[in-house]
Order: sequence, then structure tokens, then C-alpha cells
Amino acid sequence: MATHDVVELILEDHRTMEDLLRRMRSIEADRAKALREFSRLLIAHGEAEEAQVYPALKRYKKIDDEEVEHGSEEHTEGNKALLALLEVDDVGGDEWDEKLENLVEAVSHHLDEEERTLLNETRRNVPDERRAELGEAFRRERADLLASDCGALENVRRLVKG
Repeated sequence: MATHDVVELILEDHRTMEDLLRRMRSIEADRAKALREFSRLLIAHGEAEEAQVYPALKRYKKIDDEEVEHGSEEHTEGNKALLALLEVDDVGGDEWDEKLENLVEAVSHHLDEEERTLLNETRRNVPDERRAELGEAFRRERADLLASDCGALENVRRLVKG
């Protein structure tokens, strides 16, 4: 049965993002398709976290509000790096490789830091039942965003411009 725990759902997305980043680096993969999938997932994931998960975590005394704020800042950095890659015309060219590495660096840093801080704090301090409720809210928000083609270039531009 699929998990409802928000921590596990976020971790599943993180592993999928890492896989898609590997595919974007691979000359044997359909890199443009991997980028489209990655863009949708990154935007839906980050927006769902900020709408449903981060505000709830701020209510817990033992979860560091600064870490929550930092997570939002890192989403913005990842979105900027994603936009730069989406705007490259030549998939697999030198500019693509450079922008992809910037994206990999921004996203990998965020995933690692979020897992070590926020997600561990959430696992320790948020009761199972509340994590399941947050997981359902995250899953619904994420599904709505995925259905809206949230990873399209124009939407990513709109998010980055704020």
C-alpha cells in the first residue's frame, strides 16, 4: 500500500528527482523528456511543500523556523536554475551542460539539507497521524499542480519573477 507519511512522500519525490537529473546527464536518455518530467515534479513538489507542509511545520516548537524559511529560499534558487535550463535551445550542448550542472548543484544541495534537517526533525517531532494528514494534503496539492502543467516554461517564468 502507498505511504501517506509526508516524510516518505517527500523522500520518494527526492529519489525521482535524482533519477531524472541522472537521465538529463545521460547521452543515451531522452534528455528533453527527462527535463519536462523534472520541471513538472520540481515545481509541483516545491509549491505543494510551501502550501501544505512548511506552514504546518512552523507550528512545532522543536522544528526550526529558520530551516523552513531556508527551504523556501532554496526552492527559489532551484526554480531559477530550472528556468535557466528550460531557456536553453540546444539540448545536450555546452550551454545545456553548464545550466544542467547549476541545476544539479542547487537541487542536490537542497535535497540533502532538507533531508538532514527538516525531514529528520519532522520524523522526530510530528506525530504519525499528523504526518499522514500532511501527506494527504501534500499529495492532493501536488496532484492538482501536476494536472495544471505547472512545469511549463511560462509558469516557471512566472514563479521566478514572483
